[in-house]
Formats: sequence, structure tokens, C-alpha cells
Amino acid sequence: MSALFLTICNVFGQNSVLELLPGSETLEYDQKTGIHRLKGNVNFTYQGNTMYCDSALYFQKQNAVRAYGNVQVNKKDINLFCDSLYYNGTSRSAKLWGNVRVRDNEYKLTTDTLEYNAKNGQAYYLHGGKVEGIVSRETLTSKVGYFHPETKNFFFSNNVKYRSSELQMDTDTLKYLYSNQKTFFEGPTVVKTQNAIIKCESGWYDVKNDAGFLRKKASIVKENESISADTLIYQPKIGLSEGYGNVKYIDTLQKVEFSGNHAKSSDSLKYSFITGKAIAKKILANDTLYVHADTLYNYTDNSGQIKAYHGAKIFSSTFQCISDSIVYTPDSNFMELYHSPVAWANLAQLKGDFIKVYLNDSTIKSALIDQKASVVMEVEKGIYYNQIYGQEIKTAFLDNQVKTAYVNGNAMTISFPQDNQQKDSIQSIKRLGMNRLYSSQLRIDVDSNEITGVNYINKPDGAFYPMDQLNEEEQFIPNFKWLEALRPKSLEDLFID
Repeated sequence: MSALFLTICNVFGQNSVLELLPGSETLEYDQKTGIHRLKGNVNFTYQGNTMYCDSALYFQKQNAVRAYGNVQVNKKDINLFCDSLYYNGTSRSAKLWGNVRVRDNEYKLTTDTLEYNAKNGQAYYLHGGKVEGIVSRETLTSKVGYFHPETKNFFFSNNVKYRSSELQMDTDTLKYLYSNQKTFFEGPTVVKTQNAIIKCESGWYDVKNDAGFLRKKASIVKENESISADTLIYQPKIGLSEGYGNVKYIDTLQKVEFSGNHAKSSDSLKYSFITGKAIAKKILANDTLYVHADTLYNYTDNSGQIKAYHGAKIFSSTFQCISDSIVYTPDSNFMELYHSPVAWANLAQLKGDFIKVYLNDSTIKSALIDQKASVVMEVEKGIYYNQIYGQEIKTAFLDNQVKTAYVNGNAMTISFPQDNQQKDSIQSIKRLGMNRLYSSQLRIDVDSNEITGVNYINKPDGAFYPMDQLNEEEQFIPNFKWLEALRPKSLEDLFID
């Protein structure tokens, strides 16, 4: 597109006079005014350009030409057409009216009025124009267009529309820098490529390298994902998108949303990551699952995993988790918690070196707790806890409450059985004492956080302590910690250290 604009300034030369060529039907000269009048098939050269028109006036004293009717100017491979033309050789300014067309071998410019000033090296139109690529089949339309041939900078404003086979751009203001092949835009802008829809209110797009820098309400929407931010960097050739400030990334295929302060998405690596108050939002059938960590990864490969690293937390209305890192596999509906994880469901607390939680949509279906594994259920706030401990615990849940627990290796259970008493219309609970059992393996049945049955393979070792004979040191399993204070109870709690 630049070649056409660069040659507009060269249509008119500088230091020559009008030379009439054969073909004009009438030539009149007014000696008093110094005006030459040419009529009928006018053909002449002026300042190195060949001009054709129906009639013309040559103002010798002012060093100016006016041409009327079917005006044509030729210089090398540049052709200029219009209904009328005025050119002042002294001020080196020109104005073209009516059906203006400027054409070279590659591009054509059409407009109603075109003005040119050689002193400041500027050509412009103010009433609508269109640039068409003859070979490339690209078009650009705008109400206002300025061309600076010497600096090779071009400026378009007011309803700017660019179209090509690979790119569409609509903006309010467009500036094109030929030296580095960049387009700069201001105002609401929409760019459509073969694979994405880009929106912003300020930024630039590198036409040569196919890359963009977008600011102010910036967004990139693709078939299965979208990213928005205060600032976006877009490099489709290498499949990279990067956002800064109020970033939101949506994976429509996995139905998960991410937000944070910095994000990067890589098509080649098939993942995206987000940091800075990072949070993932997974819409479930009956709930919404939120995952927070220092850094979140979303994998777009076959695994579809979400990975949360350092200070990971999960909140939903039915269960919550904290851990150093979490791997969530939505397709298989399970999550793995690494390095001192804790999970909560209703009044039950699960803790160990590693926890794997299987989900039934928005509730826990079962869980595997490995190494220093424990299940603790509060039965009297801040005082008594039914507890299960072992090297490995497999738990099954019903309605998000622990129903059974299979314990392997150094199995232990501590429980406080109760007696429900009814007096008149008042029901009360009386704690009978504390049961403490040891075995290599145990199966424990639970109902409403109360241990209702214990089955064992090898004969257990244990004791029962009446309530008035409880020893505080015997009331708790190894490594007992009731961590309710760390439990995320709301979305806002995910960001509390």
C-alpha cells in the first residue's frame, strides 16, 4: 500500500514550464492577464508530468495550472484521474476534485477530493476515500486520510475499515508506519483474523510479523478460549498470548474461567498460566468450584488438567481444601493434593502427606489419604473429636459426609460414643466415655460424624475410658491438629494468607 502513497508527491515536479503537445484544438493567450486558455483534447507537459484534459488554464504569472474535464496526469507507472485539478507551482500545492483516482501497478486510491502540499510533504483527503490493492485484493476505507511520503507515515481516521483475505480491522483512528510495518490504532477497535477476534481501544499491530500489542479493554477471542486484560501481547505465528492487569482467561471447552494479574497462553505448549491473585472458577452442575494459588496452569492437551502451585486453596459450598499444590483433572473428576494437604467436608477434616479426592460433580465421592493419614470429625465444638488415623485411609462419602473408612497400617480410632436421652419433649446427648482402638487394619462405619461400628482383621488393642477418667494425653491421635481456622469459608478467604 505504501508504494502508491509515496509516489503521490512525485506526480508534480518542480522546475520546468508548461510545454504544449500536439492535439489541442484551441489555444488562446491573454497578454494582459498572462493566461493561456487551452480547449479540446488538451495535451501538455508541466514540470515533468504529462497531462490530458478537455480544457485548461495556464496562469503564467502565478505559475499555476487549472485543468477541467477528464483530467489525467501520467508519470512513469503512476496515473492520476479527476474531473478538475488546480496546481500552483510556486507554493507547490495541488487540489483535485471529482472522481479522483490515483493508480500504480499495485494499488488504487479513490476519493472525492485530494489535496497535496509539497512543502510539508503531505497529501490528504477529508471527505472519504478508499485504497484498493490490485494484486493483494486488500482494501482500506476512511473518511479522512493523510499521507506523508517523505517520512513514509500514513494516518486514517473516522470509521476506518481495513479488509484483506486474512485480516479485517475496524477502528476510529489508524496510523501506519512504513519503516517498521506497524499499524497504530486509537479508539474502539476490532481486528478479525482467521483464528481470532481482537478488541481494544488502543495499541498496534505488526502487519509484517503478525503480532499485536493491545491496551484498554483488550480481548482476544478464539474458538475454544478467550483472554482479556488491561494490556495484551498477541503473537499468533508462535501461538502466544500474554496479558497484564485484570486478566481473565476463559476455556470454553473445559468450562473454566481464570483471573489474575498476569497470564500467558501457549498453543505450542498446550497450556496457559496465570499469576497474581490467581483464581480459577469451574462451573459444576450444582455448585461452583474456586481454585486459588500463586500460579495456576490450565492444560489444553488431552489431560485438561488445572494445576495450582504454592499456597493452593479450594472453595466450594460443599467442600474446601488447602495444600502446597493441587492437580485437578475435571474429565476424570478427581483432584490430587500434595505437601501437607487438608480437606474439609461438612464437619470432617482430612489430613495427610497426600490426598486424592474423587468427586461426584460438586460433592466428595471418596478420598484416599496417604502417610500420616487422619480423619477428624468434631462432635462437640472445641472439646471432643472422633478421630481415625493410619498410614493409609480410604474413605467413602454419602451426601458429602464420611460413611466408611478403611485404614491400613498402624490403624487407630478414637471416639466418644453418645447416648441420646429423651425427657418429656427435650432430647439431650450424653457422652458415655472414650473408645481407643489399635490394629493393623480397621474398617470404620460413620453416621452423622459419629463412629457407629468398627471391624478389624487382627485382634485390636484398646480401652474404654469413662468421661470422669479421661486423660488429655490419650484423647488425640498422633499429629492431631484441628485446623478449622485455616478452612476457607468464603471466596474472599482464599486470598487470606
